[in-house]
Amino acid sequence: MPASKGSRSSSKKAKKGGGGGSNVFDMFTQKQVAEFKEGFQIMDHDRDGIIGKTDLRATFDEIGRMCAESELDEMLADAPGPINFTTLLHMFASRSSGESDDDDVVAASIRAFEKEPGKIDAEQFKSMLMAFGDKFTKEEVAAAFDIMEYDEDSGIIDSDALVGMLCASSGKEEEAAA
Repeated sequence: MPASKGSRSSSKKAKKGGGGGSNVFDMFTQKQVAEFKEGFQIMDHDRDGIIGKTDLRATFDEIGRMCAESELDEMLADAPGPINFTTLLHMFASRSSGESDDDDVVAASIRAFEKEPGKIDAEQFKSMLMAFGDKFTKEEVAAAFDIMEYDEDSGIIDSDALVGMLCASSGKEEEAAA
């Protein structure tokens, strides 16, 4: 009897103790966790609670971005095991531990919408802005399109110019590289 009592209390302590600074959920605000959860659910196409290769393929297909099998394999290899929601949060936490600045995150986010380097389909981008994350209103999308380089005839947004406009450091780095 004392053995079971001891194991019960030690398991409670282990659960309680794990909830301190080492809990990945403590690293993000409730709003951020909710946004990550929404993103996870969007990417989990087969709704099995794990993001696998077919889920990644479907996600990239949905945004119109070509992705080689080897790239999908590399993405999955970044994870220590199957990518459930908690694993995804751990991956975000390790990536956001000061290794990249906000400009890198913004640039990578914009580049994720590219159909080919430097080009984003404007209609698809509008739809995504109004459908995911902090959803934009039609008015906010219209205001954003008023200030970005956008070719109405071809329906293409110049993603390089958009990244340059949104990221203070990108223009300086590109000039230095030239």
